[in-house]
Amino acid sequence: MSVFRRIRDITVATLNEKLEQSQDPVRLIDQFLHSTRQDIAEAEKLQQQCQVHSRQLKQQVDQAETMRFKREEQALLALKAGEEHLAKLALQEKLIYEEKIEQYQGLLSSSLESLKEIEEQLGELRMEYQTVYSKRQYYVARVETLRLQQKMNERTGSYGGGHDVPNMFNRLEDRISDWELEARSLRDLRRMGQEYMDQAGESVSTVLEKELARLKQKLNNSGKE
Repeated sequence: MSVFRRIRDITVATLNEKLEQSQDPVRLIDQFLHSTRQDIAEAEKLQQQCQVHSRQLKQQVDQAETMRFKREEQALLALKAGEEHLAKLALQEKLIYEEKIEQYQGLLSSSLESLKEIEEQLGELRMEYQTVYSKRQYYVARVETLRLQQKMNERTGSYGGGHDVPNMFNRLEDRISDWELEARSLRDLRRMGQEYMDQAGESVSTVLEKELARLKQKLNNSGKE
């Protein structure tokens, strides 16, 4: 495991602990995602460099193999022509190309291993990014749920929690009952006044009738004299 990989593991391992302790988990996740995007960009750049380098090494190996085969053919032709000296020269160059092939094949194997490692790291980085991004979506929804709950609590508090509504109507009922009692008392008082006036009127009428009868009787008595 490379140093780069170990550092990434430590970062991911501590992220979950920090999330539960953080007052702003979304911001913490965004910082991690930003850092991971930078690591992905660097890994992609390194991957491209390894690919280019591996292709160049492969070209060197292929060219050396081509030249080795060519020098061996030349050596055979020289021997057939009785030119042993030329055959030796061709074989010397063939040995040089064989050594080059061995050297460049070693470099190519190492480069291909590095390319495989960086490709694995890049795949893991991308997977980490997607996993943490999905977790970000969860925390965003969680924070939004908390925000809405807080707003609901604020509204409930501003309206007295809703449990005072019956008391409010009870107070209104008491007040209306008082108004109705006052209205009935005033109506009764007016009725009593009207009855008194009616009774008084009847008394006055009786007195007047009696007076009128007395006067008529007096007139009758005067006429008889």
